Amino acid sequence: MKYKLMIDKDAEEEIIAIVHAPSSLTQEIENLVYSFSGTDSIMGYRDDEMRKLTFGEIECITILNRKVIAIDTKGNHYALKDRLRDLEDILPSYFIRINKSTLANEHRILRFDAVFSGGVDAVFQCGYKEYVSRRCFVEIRRRYEGI
Repeated sequence: MKYKLMIDKDAEEEIIAIVHAPSSLTQEIENLVYSFSGTDSIMGYRDDEMRKLTFGEIECITILNRKVIAIDTKGNHYALKDRLRDLEDILPSYFIRINKSTLANEHRILRFDAVFSGGVDAVFQCGYKEYVSRRCFVEIRRRYEGI
């Protein structure tokens, strides 16, 4: 493995990692990059409260009543001002799409439960449940089988 650091005050900051396969090291590098680049959190709003939510404490981001909502580790709901597709671009790779209107923090998924109707629900550590679409479940299964 090689490591190269180039410091150029005039150039735009960029981090490129060339690896053979994703690993815990690549995940750690990604987490470090996001935590130091200023994009490791988003602002959430609840009643009269405005709070900085770090990506690690967000269980999932979903759409409820036509609003984008972040659910934290305690099960609190926070309104977000960004659109879901914009958030998908800035969130780390451990946020996965589980249906058309939900992005889930895969580190906070406790289990997947089969539902009587033949579907699957993702159960988060805070107790929140969200259905997983069949198309997304196929992608999630591929992701876990690759580990």
